[in-house]
Amino acid sequence: MGEVQIEILKRLISERFGLEVEFTDGQIVYKETIANAVTGIGHFEPLRHYAEVHLLLEPGEPGSGLQFASACSEDILDRNWQRLVLTHLEERSHPGVLTGSAITDMKITLLTGRSHLKHTEGGDFRQATYRALRQGLMQAESVLLEPVFSFILEVPTGQMGRAISDIQRMKGRFDAPVTAGDFTTITGSAPAATMRGYQREVNAYTRGLGQLSCTLKGYEPCHNTEEVLELAGYDPESDLENPSSSVFCAHGAGFVVPWDQVPTYAHMESGWNPETADGAAYNRRTGGGDETGYGDTRIAGRAGYQTAETKSASDYITQEEIEEIFLRTYGKSKRDYEPYRYHQRNTGKMQEDTAESENIQNASSAPPAKAAVPPKENYLLVDGYNIIFAWEDLRVLAEVNIDSARDKLMDICSNYQGYEGCTLILVFDAYKVKGNPGSVQKYHNIHVVYTREAETADQYIEKTVHGIGRKHHVTVATSDRLEQMIIWGEGAVRLSAGGFREAVERASVHMREQYKGKSRLSPNRPFEDLLQGQGEGS
Repeated sequence: MGEVQIEILKRLISERFGLEVEFTDGQIVYKETIANAVTGIGHFEPLRHYAEVHLLLEPGEPGSGLQFASACSEDILDRNWQRLVLTHLEERSHPGVLTGSAITDMKITLLTGRSHLKHTEGGDFRQATYRALRQGLMQAESVLLEPVFSFILEVPTGQMGRAISDIQRMKGRFDAPVTAGDFTTITGSAPAATMRGYQREVNAYTRGLGQLSCTLKGYEPCHNTEEVLELAGYDPESDLENPSSSVFCAHGAGFVVPWDQVPTYAHMESGWNPETADGAAYNRRTGGGDETGYGDTRIAGRAGYQTAETKSASDYITQEEIEEIFLRTYGKSKRDYEPYRYHQRNTGKMQEDTAESENIQNASSAPPAKAAVPPKENYLLVDGYNIIFAWEDLRVLAEVNIDSARDKLMDICSNYQGYEGCTLILVFDAYKVKGNPGSVQKYHNIHVVYTREAETADQYIEKTVHGIGRKHHVTVATSDRLEQMIIWGEGAVRLSAGGFREAVERASVHMREQYKGKSRLSPNRPFEDLLQGQGEGS
């Protein structure tokens, strides 16, 4: 709009509405994006509330805007909670951490999350989602974007040099000028911040003969980022309306954890590895239709991260990590977690660690001899689908047919029970089957449990361990870190998926050696005595 049009518009507004208005060049609307992929973690756990969200933030194509997706298994986080997280991501514009401008050109993927059956409410996931996004932005390499105009500038040929000089001064780019008669046309692009008011300059140095038309091309990296940041003076950690910290709970009260310490306190692992983001398989499971809820399970691929089901033995939570968690939770008093110290990592014989520790304790503090105490029974609880999707051969088989993978694991557990002689309970999720009352089946020498509706395998195992963990020797085979910590606190021994695989293979080797040894000691020669009798008679 030219100056004459602006004056006419001001006069019309004054005559019709009695208002005196002024027109300025306005402000530039900046935006922000990121240059590298990061994970963001948000945890919201004040008293009687609980939600944790892990997001993957990836840079998108210029002009793509914000894209949202979920790569989280419904076995880890219910579909309703996943939809709620995506809704909270879409419901508003989220500020960046450079100037507080809206973010754009990013893909945000829900990696994993956790809710509480009793304490989680919808607002909890809103807080956890916002904090996860903000925490990821604080870690990422942020890029400030500015609007860019595409322009067509037509000036007299004699003024072409002045026009080109102005475009270069405005940090613009242009194509080769095209001359037709007495006029030259220049097309190109330049930042909107530098082209403000340039129409007046064109009118001045061309004496009204030049024409300039501009259209918005899009957003590109800012040409003067440092200057803009200094003028904005935005401090992301002082923005109380958009916190990057998380809220955790200890001693019955919530406490705030700064954004750079959140991964240390998080209850789950994101499972995303940036070093393998170009080729590692991410396995996602979706429910099916048989009695267990997994009849049509398939494994989809997404590079760079994996769910808890596909964790290897290296993801095992160590004794030192758990003791550190107990120290942060209960203080520095050693006696707060000393009763649980003897539950070390178990990779085979289920009762070696506990028996040895109990013998040491009995030798040092046992009272005079009393009546003999009956030996404790050994229990092994196996999280079925966690093991299937942690073992490579079973995971590949599950991609083709989940029933076959489940049957193969049942046979493996049956063989292992025959060697160990423990009570083995194999637990499968069936909580998504509406109206399912749950069932317990006897498969050869093991018990196979299908959980009831709204009950996961984790919940069943936690309930069982709570009931028998102090009375018997209980071992739980799972690679779920939070589950390991919970059952460890209830007195059970932890066994990762990798450790269980080692124990099964070791048992198979021992059984094979025993069989070969018996064969050598007692060879199968049914007619040997008959031949010896005939030799003596002759």
